[in-house]
Amino acid sequence: MIRKAELKDVDAIKKIINYYASQDQMLPRSVSELYEAIRNFYVYKVEGEVVGCCGLQVLWVDLAEVLSFAILPEYRGKRIGTQLLDACLNDARELGVTKVFTLTYAPVFFEKNGFSRVDKSSLPHKIWSGCIKCHKFPDCDEIALSMDIS
Repeated sequence: MIRKAELKDVDAIKKIINYYASQDQMLPRSVSELYEAIRNFYVYKVEGEVVGCCGLQVLWVDLAEVLSFAILPEYRGKRIGTQLLDACLNDARELGVTKVFTLTYAPVFFEKNGFSRVDKSSLPHKIWSGCIKCHKFPDCDEIALSMDIS
């Protein structure tokens, strides 16, 4: 079941995100960051357990980022990711966002869902505020993808 994240989900979201962060697959998130951004997140629950999460961060009047997109390994391949992504994209449309992007090591998933690869330099400098926290900065090896949702 997919729904907007609630405060009680923060520990589970942090656990999922930081599992992948420990493998250099995404940026870690602190509890305080997650509490501050909880309204930006969706979770997917199976039998009461949060097994996936995805966030949408609005960056400008027409631009948002899909971020902290993670599914527990044992639940991958069950279309949970597609449902989470769809929830974020629908949210973006309702807000009036016309373009979304993501930085990822899983470009094939996003390409299958309508995203196209773009050069990172085409993205606004504002997006790099989160990247500064990454130990790979400024040599980011994530792949940038975007999608027009207007």
